Amino acid sequence: QVQLVESRGGLVQPGGSLRLSCTTSGIIFSIYHMGWYRQAPGKQRELVASIRSGGITNYGNSVKGRFTISRDNAKNTVYLQMNSLKAEDTADYFCNAYVGTVQYWGKGTLVTVSS
Repeated sequence: QVQLVESRGGLVQPGGSLRLSCTTSGIIFSIYHMGWYRQAPGKQRELVASIRSGGITNYGNSVKGRFTISRDNAKNTVYLQMNSLKAEDTADYFCNAYVGTVQYWGKGTLVTVSS
């Protein structure tokens, strides 16, 4: 059974930082490309960041320079370090794993940026 389990998000003040993690099971993690997506109320799901199996990263324009994605193949885990958080970063954050036409999603974790 494939599982992608995101760490708990939470409430963060503007300008603050938060690190999300997504631990997987049931897949050969090292061959999967991993990504973080987010969906704010009333908006479409959008790519936040991705990291390919070989380590190449890609970021959405709105988070470049503030967020960093990384992976630890030994721990079957992908991370999203979020710095300089803004109110507009408030969303449900979802972990994604894909290879070829196969993809899996986590259930999401809510991040709220507010004072």
